[in-house]
Amino acid sequence: MKSPYQILKSPFITEKTQAENTRGRYTFLVYPDTNKVEIKRAVEKLYKVRVLKVNTINMRGKKKRVRYKQGYTSRWKKAIVKLAAGQKIEIG
Repeated sequence: MKSPYQILKSPFITEKTQAENTRGRYTFLVYPDTNKVEIKRAVEKLYKVRVLKVNTINMRGKKKRVRYKQGYTSRWKKAIVKLAAGQKIEIG
């Protein structure tokens, strides 16, 4: 059994995700090998809230070039977590 710290990397904070926070949806960076059930349990255990739904997105690395060599940035995974009505997480 993984600990919540082996599942969640950090909250993902942008202007768009801050606007979603008012609607009860929070975004987290997660490790690529985790699934929705593990993410749900980790958020519930760490923040003591009730999670209704988890959506995950695998983000591809972008193509970048440094001088004459081409490569890609790292791929990553994000999870959007919807909480029960009236519950919130204090982030930041």
